[in-house]
Amino acid sequence: MQNEDKELEEILARKRSELLSARRINETRNHVVISTPVELTDSNFSQAVTRYPLLVVDFWAAWCGPCRMVSPVIEQLASEHAGKVVFGKVNVEENPLTAAAFGIQSIPTITIFKDGSAVDGFVGAASKSQIQIKLSAHMQSRTDTKGP
Repeated sequence: MQNEDKELEEILARKRSELLSARRINETRNHVVISTPVELTDSNFSQAVTRYPLLVVDFWAAWCGPCRMVSPVIEQLASEHAGKVVFGKVNVEENPLTAAAFGIQSIPTITIFKDGSAVDGFVGAASKSQIQIKLSAHMQSRTDTKGP
């Protein structure tokens, strides 16, 4: 009887370990970390704003020189803040409805969306440190509002 109990305990321990391992794998698969800017369009913009709690959007156009200067900075920040912030890019020439909805008249325009609402941003070419300062304030307030 004791051997059967011991064997049963070993089987239960092994099964418990397998289940926990499978659960960790599923959690890892379900949490997608985005490390490059997402292409946003008129058709997917609203969904992205509601899907990502902290979203930084770069409104740009291919012909815009300052936009080309900001683009590598956005890509670098997207990589550095992967898992905490999602960065997106809207080509204003190809997505006029979204650009008009946010009154984009000059580019580049960087807009920070938090929990579905535009909360901050700036117009014109900005340095990495300028973007980082604005973003840090919203990242900090995001961690302050999280529960235990």
